[in-house]
Amino acid sequence: MTYHWRQALLAMRGNLTATLSTLTTMVLALVMLGFVVLLTLNVDRTLSQLESQVEVAAFLRDGANLEELLGAVQTLPTVREASVVPKDQVLEEMTRDYPYVREAAELAGNPFPDTVRIRVSRVTDTQGVAAAVSRLPGVESVEYGAGYVDQTARILNAVRLAGYALVGLLLLGTLFNILNAVRVAMYARRSEITVMRLLGATRGFIRLPYLIEGVLLGLLGAALAGAILYPGYTVLTDRVSLLVPALPLVRDQLLLLQLLGVLAGLGVLVGLLGSVVASARYLRELE
Repeated sequence: MTYHWRQALLAMRGNLTATLSTLTTMVLALVMLGFVVLLTLNVDRTLSQLESQVEVAAFLRDGANLEELLGAVQTLPTVREASVVPKDQVLEEMTRDYPYVREAAELAGNPFPDTVRIRVSRVTDTQGVAAAVSRLPGVESVEYGAGYVDQTARILNAVRLAGYALVGLLLLGTLFNILNAVRVAMYARRSEITVMRLLGATRGFIRLPYLIEGVLLGLLGAALAGAILYPGYTVLTDRVSLLVPALPLVRDQLLLLQLLGVLAGLGVLVGLLGSVVASARYLRELE
């Protein structure tokens, strides 16, 4: 094994330009992948918090059967919670937030209708629930505050997909760089490989240094990516927390360490796969 490790290090040093190019591409890919995953986790947590706050408000006509309406709303499969708020309670809530409403109510009477407040299981269910409730007898109109949430979710999902696509391209570019680096290293040692084959060396023995080279590139790329990702994310979350204290950011240290472990495994997998394919193709060409 000492021989194989020494040969792998010599191959990396002898082909320094290709090694550095491969390493840079892998670090960029893993850093971007880590940030996209962290962005996804934070988006999911934020949307979960918003889902617990978004309500559908159904304004009822005078004389509507409250119990029948409430029962019909509660039977909808995506409704998590529903309650009837009498018009007097609505007026009290409004005057608590806007004191001038009480003066208007004293002059013209209570302008607010009885209301059914509904909470849904997911933000994406809001529009469907609002449409179903609006068709119930006794419902005059329906309002819901999830429009901005839907738009934000669509934008963030688009950013997430674009990030994953870019990461995929970078990982593919890393794979091709490793293929080229290993092929160049094996071509530079073609005379030595030919002698080894004539002496009866097995394919596995010849390929092992180049497989070690791919694994080393993957580990080194993952280590550099982690050294950038972990402190960078920590600083970013500290800044964001100062600007938006209520934002539920992911700060679980165990989760971050698990993510770094996954990135290390992915780096090793890409490096090993590239080395396996490149060395196998080159040896087939020699036969």
